[in-house]
Amino acid sequence: MTVIATAGHVDHGKSTLVLRLTGTDPDRWDEEKTRGLTIDLGFASLGLPSGRELSFIDVPGHIRFIRNMLAGVGAVDACLFVVAATEGWKPQTEEHLRILSLLGIERGVVALTKIDQVDDDLYALAELDVEEHVAGTFLEGAPVLGVSATEGLGIDELQAALDQLVAEIPARDTTATPRLWVDRAFAPAGAGTVVTGTIVGGTLRAGDELTIVPGDKVARVRSLQSHHRQTEAIEAGNRAAVNLTGVSHNDLGRGHVLVEAGAWHHTAMIDAELSVLESLDHPVSRRGAYVAYIGSGEFPVRVRVLGPSELQPGGSGAIRLYLAVEVPLLPGDRFVLRESGRDETVGGGQILDVEPVLPAATARPDRSIDRVVAERGWVDVDHLRRLTGAEVPATVGRWVVADEALAATVDEVRRRIDDAGPLGLDLAALDDRERSVVDLIDDASVEAGRATIGEAPDPLAGHPWVAALEASPFNPPGIEGIDRAEVRELVRRGTVVESDGVYFGAGAIAEAARRMARLLADQPEGFTVAEARDTLGTTRKYVLPLLAHLDQTGVTRRRDDLRIAGPRLPAAE
Repeated sequence: MTVIATAGHVDHGKSTLVLRLTGTDPDRWDEEKTRGLTIDLGFASLGLPSGRELSFIDVPGHIRFIRNMLAGVGAVDACLFVVAATEGWKPQTEEHLRILSLLGIERGVVALTKIDQVDDDLYALAELDVEEHVAGTFLEGAPVLGVSATEGLGIDELQAALDQLVAEIPARDTTATPRLWVDRAFAPAGAGTVVTGTIVGGTLRAGDELTIVPGDKVARVRSLQSHHRQTEAIEAGNRAAVNLTGVSHNDLGRGHVLVEAGAWHHTAMIDAELSVLESLDHPVSRRGAYVAYIGSGEFPVRVRVLGPSELQPGGSGAIRLYLAVEVPLLPGDRFVLRESGRDETVGGGQILDVEPVLPAATARPDRSIDRVVAERGWVDVDHLRRLTGAEVPATVGRWVVADEALAATVDEVRRRIDDAGPLGLDLAALDDRERSVVDLIDDASVEAGRATIGEAPDPLAGHPWVAALEASPFNPPGIEGIDRAEVRELVRRGTVVESDGVYFGAGAIAEAARRMARLLADQPEGFTVAEARDTLGTTRKYVLPLLAHLDQTGVTRRRDDLRIAGPRLPAAE
């Protein structure tokens, strides 16, 4: 369903027109009805002649309620731009058009209202006035339709124009992860907490568990409604009323966001492109009390201009925004920047980078994924999706890697393999990234967890220490003078067995097991340490670690001071 915002100067008939089109009065508050003035956002839906549907967000027109207006236009597809034929173009008409342009709205229909109160000449002048003001904007060439909400004049033609407008708007991406900017939170009797907003990306489903940002509260979707109709799922681009469990309506409100846990990058520092309004009478610099309007939120921010010290009216450039809280954002999200001290709209634009890594003095942001990867070197594919919204295939392992960073890592790992000597490099000494590039080294081979270059002969074949161990099996030589890496590798291979710091040849262990089997055949009740020592012709220094190993491997079992047969005792020869 397409979401369309009304826009235009106060008292030009926006709410009355929405009421005529939809049968729903978007002015919800008694004060609005008493004053005849829209103060807060209003909502209504319309079924079009083609069967398509659209949602209206009726925004306030008065300058005092500009904050509420900004909260309503952050997630819309197009606008119904309202100008009264009786009054023509007004200052707030102009400001609403600027804000819509800054937010990237590209389509709309112009309704020239109250035509029942003007003659043909005044209507022609009002129409010409509108066409002159929208020249060069996204509304240039848009239909301009005369209507009277009170008399019903031009309503059918306006509906037909809106139907055509909706047909031209591209569908939102329903495969992305959902995000809903909250514009209202309340607690209807017996329903618990309900929030409303427009779903931007993805699909929201009953039963989903969502995180509320800012903050870390978690809530579950109990049920969903779209235009008062119960549904199990609502896709991107639709208005939604979400009944939540696990959270009070007092804990969230306008400017909060509902997202899936872990699916979004939450950030308090962003780089963005700012287009400064041409009508501004001063440059934009870091000096000033600024507020950024993003989604339905109003966020105090500090501003740093990237590159020059200031941006001139009518110009554009990159800025860095520092928020007081973290929110889930993506490149391409739109924002409007106002200076609260002067109470004026400064400009707006789109977010370029949600996780700047370069200092402000050297940052040159854009929306290029290649830039994001190049500045980081290595980026986990899931993190890159959260940073850019794009699904990018991994270069190696689970990472997308810049060419220079990949080449540097390959060179470093090769150097470490070369330096490791004939045993090769133990891959356990590498981190995950380094291990992932070993296969990219053409002449590297991996065997038993060690990487070598080329087909080198086994450096441990015929090792003299192994020969010495086998020559004196039960009184083995120590490891003095033996390379510790070689010792570890021989143990890993099973050529050498270590027990309590004493090393035995594998043959010594097998022979000791056979001799203990013969001893137990003669003494089935068990044998003592001294009897094992004498049988092996060794000393207590060696027999104790040897018997400990036989116990651990199930050849023997200890019972008090005796060793008895274990489940893996070989047959006596």
